Amino acid sequence: MKSLFTLILSLLIINPTLSQKQAFTIADLYKIKTVENPTFSPDGKKIAFTVKEDTLEKGKSNTEVYVMNADGSGIKKLTDNPAADTKPHWSPDGKSLLFISTRKDGSQAWLVPAEGGEAKQLTSFAMEVDNLDWAPGGKHIVFSTMVFPKCGADNDCNKKNEDGLTNGPIQAHIADCLLYRHWTSWKDGKRAHTFVYNLEKQTYLDLTPGDFDWPSFSTGGGGFVFSPDGAELCVTSNHDVDEAATTNKDLWIVPTSGGMPKNITAENKAFDGEPEYSPDRKYIAFKMQLIPTFEADRFRLALYDRTSGAITVLTDAFDNWVDNFHWSPDSRSIYFTGQVKGNVPLFTIDIKTKKIVEVVSAKTIDAFDVTPDGKAIVFVRRSVGEPREVWRVDANGKNLKRLTFFNKEVEEAVDIRPAEEMWIQSPTGKKIHTFIVKPHNFDPKKKYPLILNVHGGPQSQWADAFRGDWQVYPGSGYIVAFPNPHGSTGYGQAFTNAISKDWNGNVYQDVMAVADSLANLSFVNKDRMGAMGWSYGGYMMWLEGHTDRFKAAVTLRSLSNFISDDGTRDGAYGHSPDFGGDIFQKMDLYWDRSPLKYAKNVKTPTLILHSDNDYRVPIEQGEQWFRALKHFGVTTEIVFFPRENHNLTRTGEPKHLVESLNWQLYWFDRFLNGNASGVPPDAK
Repeated sequence: MKSLFTLILSLLIINPTLSQKQAFTIADLYKIKTVENPTFSPDGKKIAFTVKEDTLEKGKSNTEVYVMNADGSGIKKLTDNPAADTKPHWSPDGKSLLFISTRKDGSQAWLVPAEGGEAKQLTSFAMEVDNLDWAPGGKHIVFSTMVFPKCGADNDCNKKNEDGLTNGPIQAHIADCLLYRHWTSWKDGKRAHTFVYNLEKQTYLDLTPGDFDWPSFSTGGGGFVFSPDGAELCVTSNHDVDEAATTNKDLWIVPTSGGMPKNITAENKAFDGEPEYSPDRKYIAFKMQLIPTFEADRFRLALYDRTSGAITVLTDAFDNWVDNFHWSPDSRSIYFTGQVKGNVPLFTIDIKTKKIVEVVSAKTIDAFDVTPDGKAIVFVRRSVGEPREVWRVDANGKNLKRLTFFNKEVEEAVDIRPAEEMWIQSPTGKKIHTFIVKPHNFDPKKKYPLILNVHGGPQSQWADAFRGDWQVYPGSGYIVAFPNPHGSTGYGQAFTNAISKDWNGNVYQDVMAVADSLANLSFVNKDRMGAMGWSYGGYMMWLEGHTDRFKAAVTLRSLSNFISDDGTRDGAYGHSPDFGGDIFQKMDLYWDRSPLKYAKNVKTPTLILHSDNDYRVPIEQGEQWFRALKHFGVTTEIVFFPRENHNLTRTGEPKHLVESLNWQLYWFDRFLNGNASGVPPDAK
């Protein structure tokens, strides 16, 4: 399979028609459609999925629900509304699709016939609807949302309290515990609860009352699931006294007929979450970590025996993180995706023998689903040179077939550049896996400016996966390089753990080794190299205080002062695993690892981009870096993005994403290309 993809990429590179394609621009990025969430109908004959489209002129995006036959034919757009329609779920009888829409009353549950027709609003819950699914039998739906614990399912009570926050006499956020704001929003005393909505009686039941989040926040989703017989709900929740200081989450069984919830993972003080019942009802599969308070511990796939209560870790032999997973229909195996050396392949594991077999490696596989008969798998795949589309493969890994072509027009007209791979020796003794994307109309006899991009996390990986910025830069004449240094996932957990207590030592050596190696390539202009990064990658512009190799730098949502960051970020003192203690125990070390300490050494012109509502890396971090660089006479500018959070480059408003890219291009054009007459975006 790998050789097939290599051949395809080679043919694309040498194809003479490629030179006739246009260079990729920001405008082209917003012609790319994002295809997501494929799911089979109960009979396996249909596939539902969503497509997000951006309108650059209006600065807006919208998502609609589609259905097609299982072979990719007969694609039909089921929803067509200016409001977003997302997260489709087939009804148990396969006749309709449940989805979330913002058409009326905020985000609510809606229903549309699978064959097409008018959509019908189901809920009008005052606090809106977040995650949702069908309850077995099709007479109820289940959803989660933020409510006031004292109100529960009482619509009037919730509405009164919510109105009081925005229209009451006291306009203030008040807190008496930590986690008073998290990731993107203020909590204001609200908690996530899980509800059942009776479709016939039109009534709401709060299955998870009390002052806890049920489900707990998780970027991976999958916080609750019904048992196949509908007798119970399995939901993820953290009931620790000091929940802000722990990564612990547990699986709780909540009887739908009433009764006390039961914690089935109490012995593990680390993360347990994303449960899924086996079709034969014998097990609950879930993801788990084993090291308390360490959010970057390896995610394992585990099994809870519903009869004995025994918990078994299935993926001990898989030394990388498990991402998504689904049961096979016969309950004998589980399909899962995992991060492996810059790719995300699909695997299957036998729950008895624990034997793991790779089903298909297709660069990056995102969401997937298994046919009810277990014979095929549908998934979304992408690579650096290929936007997301829906693909299908037999369960044995054969007959790989692309089903959707929403981006065909752009692919045929625009030069979407593939990635090439290098393994570069570092002084640390490791070879650093590095992707490079060469510019439009690349000529090996010429020399090009290069931009080195360090990933965030820090425990994550750059993958061979489509990203708009990795096309905009090559379309503007730059080589883009993105390495996976120490701390990256996908290269064994020991490599990931190596960044703990060493956020910059090994990584700095790795990044500089990559820069040195790339500078020696015949087609790289070593005097026109820039560096950039977001979040942790922005923090690693630490290198500005330790080298003057780079002629320009761009940081986005980056950390500059560990001491103030730990005192203002969302949550408790979150860097103890990184430094072997909190700021009061390791104050000198926190300061020593802060880029701000070395601001006096910086000579590199630096652009700082930050989001107003970033609670993970608060805005003061960008402000401190800007002020320090100004103090020491460094050429610098700072751009603030209103209403945006730490996810600006992933989920930001389209106009802000465009503005961010325009500023980046302007900065590198000015300092790598020497275009002193370049006009900044705000002056155009």
